Amino acid sequence: MAIRLGDDAPNFTAETTEGTINFHEWLGNGWGILFSHPKDYTPVCTTELGTVAKISPEFKKRGVKVIAVSVDPMDSHKGWINDINETQKTTMNYPIIADPDKKVATLYDMIHPNAIDNMTVRSVFIIGPDKKVKLTLTYPASCGRNFDELLRVIDSLQLTSKYKVATPANWKDGEDCIITPAVGDAEAQQLFPKGFTTVKPYLRYTPQPNR
Repeated sequence: MAIRLGDDAPNFTAETTEGTINFHEWLGNGWGILFSHPKDYTPVCTTELGTVAKISPEFKKRGVKVIAVSVDPMDSHKGWINDINETQKTTMNYPIIADPDKKVATLYDMIHPNAIDNMTVRSVFIIGPDKKVKLTLTYPASCGRNFDELLRVIDSLQLTSKYKVATPANWKDGEDCIITPAVGDAEAQQLFPKGFTTVKPYLRYTPQPNR
């Protein structure tokens, strides 16, 4: 069964390039991203892993741990890391799960039914401190992931988990937010002392409350 938003993120124990982990314990009380790769030594994934290594300070700034998974074994991962560091001019600084028995891939429904059996869907899961799945994305093999978008989504998720707001289309950190419809005008005046602009009764903008 596919994992849906709001589901518990399945826990597992696995070997990684940084040692054995229990996933929930590794996450601790913070946010996390789990993203999958079909196999090692694939061109698009090589650029993705290198990109995440380069922007790791952005994830750390947001309190987000990042971990990748590929169905190849550990010795293959270690060789691939050398290629990633060389070709992407970076140094890998987060773990890759070795999943040769497809335990994690199956647990997270990453095996594509129409693909050969060793190919995992290129999925992304953002997981909150409550161990609930907050976002899922699946990409085709030909399209590299946009990690700027994932950072934007994390900014939105972290903001909306603390304040009664939502973020409009193309929102970026620092821009105005939308007050959720469940909040009446009287409550909004108390919650948002910077004020708000009413476009329609259901569409009210307010400055980002934590700025």
